[in-house]
Amino acid sequence: MPEGARSGSRNPSPPRAGKAAALRDHPIFRGIDDSAIEQLFKYAKILSLRRGATIFSRGDSGDRLYAVRKGTVRISISSSDGRGATLNLIRSNEIFGEIALLDGQRRTANAVAHTDCELLAIERRDFLPFIEQQPKLAFNFIQLLCTRLRWTSEQVEHVMLSDLSSRLARTVGALVSKDDKPGGSIITATQREISEMVGATRESVNKELRRWSKQGWIELDQGEIRVLDSKALAKLAMDDR
Repeated sequence: MPEGARSGSRNPSPPRAGKAAALRDHPIFRGIDDSAIEQLFKYAKILSLRRGATIFSRGDSGDRLYAVRKGTVRISISSSDGRGATLNLIRSNEIFGEIALLDGQRRTANAVAHTDCELLAIERRDFLPFIEQQPKLAFNFIQLLCTRLRWTSEQVEHVMLSDLSSRLARTVGALVSKDDKPGGSIITATQREISEMVGATRESVNKELRRWSKQGWIELDQGEIRVLDSKALAKLAMDDR
């Protein structure tokens, strides 16, 4: 955990305007009164992290739920021999760490600040009583976990049954930044991270990306990937279905 991430105090932090504003539309809080959400987030700690900072590691206790206010968080796993795999990139207005938070078991993956980040962290001991008072929130959590399970099943299916082009197109489409810039949408992941997500070597991913670049679907510039034709990639992603 980064320095200052843990706190032994259960007293609410002083109210801070807009602390939870960006998360009101998150599916997990759908149907929950704004006043209740504000009360919950009075207990939230605001964490400012530099790129590369460890948020938690696999095996750590699941004592917090996190929400991303700014930046991107990388969720990954690694083996004892140094091999790793990127599972997901969590972006602004998304949450993570909910599995270990709910069952009280150990973390199942690593979480690292992929960019400079600002997070909200809520202690398990403060969050669970809130769920007991808000049955709708418990139902929303069930829906969220079902969505994650379906997404995981689809990922396994694509890795096992789809060819590289389809897997790569689907992954790139999912990674398109929400903050479009003139000339196309930016991908925040590196080619190494993308290769880990699709289960292929970096060399084969690079070869496919260069082919797409020649087709005019993307642009490669100093390690940055800019999507120019999202419709072409969406069609390619569907080819194996």
